[in-house]
Amino acid sequence: MEAGALLFSQAARRLGAAARAAGLTVPAFRCPPRLAGALRTVRRYPGGSVVSVQLKGRPFTDVTSDMVEGVLVVNRLADEAAAHLRPVLAEAAEPAVDQPQAA
Repeated sequence: MEAGALLFSQAARRLGAAARAAGLTVPAFRCPPRLAGALRTVRRYPGGSVVSVQLKGRPFTDVTSDMVEGVLVVNRLADEAAAHLRPVLAEAAEPAVDQPQAA
């Protein structure tokens, strides 16, 4: 399934909730990245961070994977902590089973 704006915004909300529950800083999510050709970028500001992800022409699983990696980068997690949280955050970003999926 190709990623779309609705799926992206729903994934951002679920991922943000899971990150908050894990005690992590939640970045803002946007699309597309300002850097031409980039699939994901991370920008840091004094008040927070922004993870930008390319949606167009990409499978939704690739998009959510980039969103999860963005959360891990923003929080500067070490290898062990990142390895532990990566599957938890990835599962949270996926659509709920009973939720209708856009084609």
